[in-house]
Amino acid sequence: MTNPASRSSILPASIAVFAPAKINLVLRILDRRPDGYHNLWSLMQTVQLEDELAIAISDSHSTITLRCDESTLKTDPSNLVYRAAAAVLESSGRTVGLDMVLAKRIPMGAGLGGGSSDAAATIIGLNRLLNLEWSREKMAHIGQTLGSDVPFFFFAPSAIVEGRGEKVTPVQIKGRRWVVLVNPGFPVETKWAYQQLSVSRTGVQPLLDVHVGLGKASDLSWEEVLQAVENDFEATVFKAHPILHKIKLKLLAEGAETALLSGSGATVFGVFRDETPARQAQLSFRTESHFKAYTVSTLSALRQ
Repeated sequence: MTNPASRSSILPASIAVFAPAKINLVLRILDRRPDGYHNLWSLMQTVQLEDELAIAISDSHSTITLRCDESTLKTDPSNLVYRAAAAVLESSGRTVGLDMVLAKRIPMGAGLGGGSSDAAATIIGLNRLLNLEWSREKMAHIGQTLGSDVPFFFFAPSAIVEGRGEKVTPVQIKGRRWVVLVNPGFPVETKWAYQQLSVSRTGVQPLLDVHVGLGKASDLSWEEVLQAVENDFEATVFKAHPILHKIKLKLLAEGAETALLSGSGATVFGVFRDETPARQAQLSFRTESHFKAYTVSTLSALRQ
């Protein structure tokens, strides 16, 4: 996930970290917890659409600075990258100045975990840059305080995520697939999606046997996974945004093995066995000027 950047007289120590997007191949929203959050059960998979974060130790100040090429993203202390860096420094007892530059490639508010992945990348990068030698479990514990999706990225590329997101069990999905991500150009707020789900359903359906079976396996085939795809948010999100359902149907018509909403949306993805039909499917969305469509492969390992 990281590549050391060359040292220079301007940046005495720096590192580049890649933060991949994720898709939810299964997303079940279960009972509400005493803390107000919901228990979830999800099979997550990273794909090769990545933000890039450069972190440098400063020799001229002792604060945290963050710049980003996406003008609509706040770079103040409310930003997840900033918060992650502050959490690492506090937990490690280190006082250093940091200059960070984030290149955004993952759409925001898209159900692709971009902010969470950026936070995890920050922790991973600082763990290496500051030579903290923290375990994945230690990094995930800090990440958990920043967001429910953050712990997953320390155990990627594939994992089953349970609880509020704090229980992560890595799994291996053998082989790879090509994924077409179609983002409609508008976000879906996660809090709103949970509220709509809560008022629209009469009860919580237990985990299906097929999902219980996935949870007991350490190695999975894509055939097994594709038989189990499901997202509890689809019905309510599609009702509010019918265009997302149309995207799903179009991906299936273009030959996707399956198509599904990722997270609470708004991105819909199609899974393809081969690259050529995936790229043809991507091209079929080119007439929609406000859409963003990407063809990416699933990741089988983190960048090292």
